Amino acid sequence: MPKFVFLWTDIALFLLVAAVLFYVWRARRSPTLRATWAKVARDAPAMSSAVVLLAFVVVGLLDSIHYRPQLPPAPGAAAGAPPIYAPAVQSALDGLLHGTVLTRPEKTYSKPLAARQFTKETELIDGRPLRDFPRLRSGGAHLENPETELTGDVLRRLAWGLAGGAVAVLLGGLVLVGVLSRSYGGWRQTFADVACGRTELPWRAMWMTYAVLCLCTGAIVGLASGYHVFGTDRTGNDVLWQALKSIRTALVIGSLTTLAMLPPAIGFGLAAGYFKGKVDDAIQYIYTTLTSIPGVLLVAACALMMQVYIDTHPDLFDTSAARADLRLFLLCMILGLTGWSGLCRLLRAETLKLRELEYVQAARAFGVSHWRIMRRHLLPNVMHIVLITVVLEFSGLVLYEAVLSYLGIGVDPGMNSFGSMIDGARLEMSRDPMVWWNLLTAFIFMLALVLSANLFADAVREAFDPRARRYRPGGWLKKRIGVPAKSEKEAAQ
Repeated sequence: MPKFVFLWTDIALFLLVAAVLFYVWRARRSPTLRATWAKVARDAPAMSSAVVLLAFVVVGLLDSIHYRPQLPPAPGAAAGAPPIYAPAVQSALDGLLHGTVLTRPEKTYSKPLAARQFTKETELIDGRPLRDFPRLRSGGAHLENPETELTGDVLRRLAWGLAGGAVAVLLGGLVLVGVLSRSYGGWRQTFADVACGRTELPWRAMWMTYAVLCLCTGAIVGLASGYHVFGTDRTGNDVLWQALKSIRTALVIGSLTTLAMLPPAIGFGLAAGYFKGKVDDAIQYIYTTLTSIPGVLLVAACALMMQVYIDTHPDLFDTSAARADLRLFLLCMILGLTGWSGLCRLLRAETLKLRELEYVQAARAFGVSHWRIMRRHLLPNVMHIVLITVVLEFSGLVLYEAVLSYLGIGVDPGMNSFGSMIDGARLEMSRDPMVWWNLLTAFIFMLALVLSANLFADAVREAFDPRARRYRPGGWLKKRIGVPAKSEKEAAQ
């Protein structure tokens, strides 16, 4: 039985998942929130992006279940001896990938889907020194003659992977049609409605996104059974494995940093807009001074002080993973506590308008306390700004982590992140021949994560912002809810 390890960011991530589930439960019980989120659910790009984000979240959560494997008992150990655990901490994702080519390092660089090393070395062949590209330890090791067998073996594994992905696509489609058949009048009618896009929710777009994910995953799994799909880096580690491990770091940076900036932003923003006067002046002075300091320099100073504390207290960490995780957690807190001024300004401006409305003035006239007015009347009416800012800040923080790691003040060097991959590719692009696959892999994964987060955030902003354009139902939905179509004369007017 392994020994489970609970890191700071693991606890924070699972608490965040529990909070999201609780919010979903509350939203289902609230007609207003249910109607607002229904607008988001009818947006095809947003829901397709949600499918991609869900895939990233699943990978990140699997990488957040940490444990120390139990080692076999030492020779001659007593029967009742306590179990011995490995010093290295692993995750559930590591356990799933254990034994594959992804976890078997090479000596140094190798190209994607290669069977030989990228650089030449001197080898002894038949007692004679010969300078050639040596065979890889794991990638293509099953081939007897890579020059003639590589292409056929790659195509065969790719075909098997695509076939497995196609089976997953068909199974997902059958499950979707089976679930929806109760509401759409049978399997045949449901299949026709989903295929033609006549459903209220964009199930066709979501299923097509799911199909693309399954086919890509199947192809990668099929190729990864014998090759390094995206090559290896300078130390011989698989680039695809590093990209998968970097997803958790990006999710932690984007989510925990956003949550860390909410308390000061909401508290100071509501207080400044409601009380005005000296309270407003003091809060404005604080965040004006904070924004006057260059952000990178402020984060660098805080990160260096944090690193000094970690280095002077090595007894607080039993493993290197705990040390790296604490640095990541404190980095999220630093970014959150130094980046709340933008949201604070928005909430202050909105609160200045809300405090002059009739229901707030009536509550003050009846002697309701200031705390109760801010909690019951002001906070619910600014939550759309908070929610919009949260989803918009996520993608920006993922990119910001890449910048910080590139400057050397980001996550621990032993922790995988997209910024570390980009920083490692800084000198690789100037090589001759150029090592391009490390940077390209980080770019593809970051593009998919940030683009899907931005598309989903745009739909949330449009649904929750009262100043955004109102939702107009499509033709099929108009027929479903009985909205009469406009005549040609009315349309012309």
